[in-house]
Amino acid sequence: MSVFSAQKITENVYWVGAIDWALRNFHGYQTSRGTTYNAFLVLGEKLTLVDTVKGAFYDEMMARIASVVDPSRIEVVVSNHAELDHSGSLPRLRESIKPLQIVASPMGAAALAEHFHWDASVTEVKTGQTLSLGDKSLRFVETRMLHWPDSMFAYLEDEKVLFTNDAFGMHLATSERFTDELDHSLVEWEAKKYYANILMPLSSIVKVLLKKLPSLNLDFEVLAPDHGPLWRKEPHQIIELYDRWATAKPTRKAVVVFDTMWQSTAAMARSIGDGLRHGGASAILMPLEGSHRSDVATEVLDAGAIVVGSPTMNNQLYPTVAEVLTYLKGLRPVGKLGAAFGSHGWSGEATSRIEEQLKEMKVELAAEALRHKYVPTTEVLEQCFAMGARLAEKLAQRVENSGE
Repeated sequence: MSVFSAQKITENVYWVGAIDWALRNFHGYQTSRGTTYNAFLVLGEKLTLVDTVKGAFYDEMMARIASVVDPSRIEVVVSNHAELDHSGSLPRLRESIKPLQIVASPMGAAALAEHFHWDASVTEVKTGQTLSLGDKSLRFVETRMLHWPDSMFAYLEDEKVLFTNDAFGMHLATSERFTDELDHSLVEWEAKKYYANILMPLSSIVKVLLKKLPSLNLDFEVLAPDHGPLWRKEPHQIIELYDRWATAKPTRKAVVVFDTMWQSTAAMARSIGDGLRHGGASAILMPLEGSHRSDVATEVLDAGAIVVGSPTMNNQLYPTVAEVLTYLKGLRPVGKLGAAFGSHGWSGEATSRIEEQLKEMKVELAAEALRHKYVPTTEVLEQCFAMGARLAEKLAQRVENSGE
C-alpha cells in the first residue's frame, strides 16, 4: 500500500480523501484541473468515516486513515451521497473493516442497494435526526436533488463542521485543503463552473435550501464538501455566491457562442460583440473551436443574454453548435435574452434551428435573426453591430427594471 498522510481539519476531524490529478472529464464537463474525492475521519468515541472515495482510490484513502488510527477501529460510516465517486470504496471497506453501522438517508440506502446489490443493513436517517458517536453527535439534513435524490448534509456540532457532499464543492485537484490557501479568482471560477454544470438546473431547489438554512441552526465554521478545498474563513461567502447564481438576476453581460467554417460567421460574431461593448454591455465571445461546452455554461450562468451563431451544414446546425445547445438545454438557464445569426451557403436553416432551440430553453428572442449568404458585406457587419447595440440596450433596461 502506498504511503499517504491525513490532513487535520479541526481538533478531531481529519481529511482522508484522495486527489485525482488526472481527471479531465466528469459528467460531460471538462475538469481541466482534476478533482478531489473528500472523505473525513471523525475521532469520536465511535470512530466515524464520513463518505468514502472513488473505488480506484481505496488504497490511498486507507493509507491516510492508517496514518491517524487503525482503520479496523472505524465503527460508523456515513454515506451522504451514493454516487460512485463517493461510495465506490464502500463495499470493499465494508468487507475489510466490518463497521458496526452504515448510515444514509432513506433514498441513499435504496441507492446503495441498487448500486451494490448487497444485503447490508443500512441505518436510515432523516432531517433533524441525530446519531450519537459517544462523546460527539452528528445531525442530518436531507438535501434531496442537490444534486441526487439521496443527498444529505451531516453536521458535527462539537467541531462546527458541516459535511455537505456535493454542495459548495468544485473540481480542483490541489494539495491545499482550504480555499483561503488558494488564489481567490481560481477558487471562485471553479466553484462557479461546478455550480453551472452540476447545479444550475436545480437552482429553484438551491433557493429553497438557502432560505431554510438559517432555521436549521447549523452554527458551522467549516463547510466540508466532497470535492475540492474546504471553506473555513468566511464560509458564508460561498453561500452568498450560490444565492447570486441561483437567483439569476439580470446582468449586462452577453455570451456570444459560435462556430465557423470559413470565418464568415466569426466576422459576424466579432461585429455583434463590438456592438454589445459599444452599447455598454460586457461581451464574452466563445468560438467553439477553442471553447468547451462546460466553459460556455459557466459564462452563461451569470449572463443576461445568449447570442448563438452557426453556419448551415447539410441543412442543419453546425455539429459543435448543436452539441452546446443540447448541453445548455439540459442545464436550463433562466431569465436570458437571446438571438441567432450565421453565414450560409446555398441554404440557411441554421438560424431558425437556433431560434427553435432557444425557445425550447425559454430564452426570450430579443432580436430578429441575422443570416447572410457567404462572406458578409460591410452592410451586413453594420447590421450585426446594430444587433449587438440593441441587445445591450435591452440588457440595460432589464437591469434598471430589476433595481440592480
